[in-house]
Amino acid sequence: MNEIESLRDLDAAVASGAPLSGLRLQDLDLTRHEDRLLARTDLDGLIVLGGRLSPELDEHLRLHGALVFPTDPHAPVNPYRASLYQPHELYAGLGRYGYEQTPDARAYSWAREADHHRDVFVTLLRAIHDDSISDALTEFVGDAPVVGVMGGHALSRDSEAYAGAARLGHTLAAAGLVVATGGGPGAMEAANLGALCPTDAVVSEALGRLAGIPSFRPSIADWAGLALDVYDEIVRILVPDRAVRSIGIPTWFYGHEPPNVFCNGIAKYFSNAIREDGLLARSTAGLVVLHGAAGTVQEIFQAITPLYYAEAERTLAPLVLVGVDHWSREVPVWNAIEALGRERGMGQVVHLVDTVDEAAELVLSSRG
Repeated sequence: MNEIESLRDLDAAVASGAPLSGLRLQDLDLTRHEDRLLARTDLDGLIVLGGRLSPELDEHLRLHGALVFPTDPHAPVNPYRASLYQPHELYAGLGRYGYEQTPDARAYSWAREADHHRDVFVTLLRAIHDDSISDALTEFVGDAPVVGVMGGHALSRDSEAYAGAARLGHTLAAAGLVVATGGGPGAMEAANLGALCPTDAVVSEALGRLAGIPSFRPSIADWAGLALDVYDEIVRILVPDRAVRSIGIPTWFYGHEPPNVFCNGIAKYFSNAIREDGLLARSTAGLVVLHGAAGTVQEIFQAITPLYYAEAERTLAPLVLVGVDHWSREVPVWNAIEALGRERGMGQVVHLVDTVDEAAELVLSSRG
């Protein structure tokens, strides 16, 4: 690989004696490596993406054919970041300054301001950021089987449906699957919570505590502050278990919906289209859809399209909708799904059930 994302890998590349030309140095602090890099001239085609370097090294690299992409000190995000976000990172300063001054809120405001003024440079930085996040997400997940859990943001923490979504997430993660959601509140938070918890008892305890602040309205700060306390307790229990169990993939497009914190990593995007496609494409072990509205309906049909056009010999992962009354009467998409699946392989893997237990059984049984 020509991507260098850590100083350890950079040390190895420099020590190897191989040409540095063609390497991509992503988001590295080069200030302690300047003497060695200033001594090298085999730099044609070297790409430096953000990070820190002195004007002297910047000039040396450019004079010898390297390309140096600067970062914007005014941007609230690092467009070249090489890792996913962590919960405390997005909510930094929450307790002292409130939600509006957190990196998450400032990124949303920055994006909206740029859209209002049609700032092409900010648009470029956002695109680079989202590509960096996709790269980091691919590396973070690796070849682990991922099951997507979709659902609306309005589900209250003190509801039975929220508890059911948490049980679903826990069951799937306990079976060795990585649970990925849209990373928001409601059903998404519940599934991520359940997946992150190592035992049923921890799930029950967390549900009891979170019920005290059932919604992010009227106060995101109170909602997220309690969640971070619960998250810290769960993470202390998980150590030394470093397995990836829970991933959130939210978007600043829906900036009014704060990200949930119950994730090993958070892949937050500016582009909702890229985020949706990445979430669905990575759900290799199946997709479970809980109650939702317009956004969830969009995800359903986005997931159906590749199933509908799949080659006859291809093995398809299950798509399970939970809530017979909801999906056949309140938001009646099931008839369309059923009609599209007739005489196609898709028809064998789409299901409508009434309980999360049935949904979990269908996903796990499909894995043999």
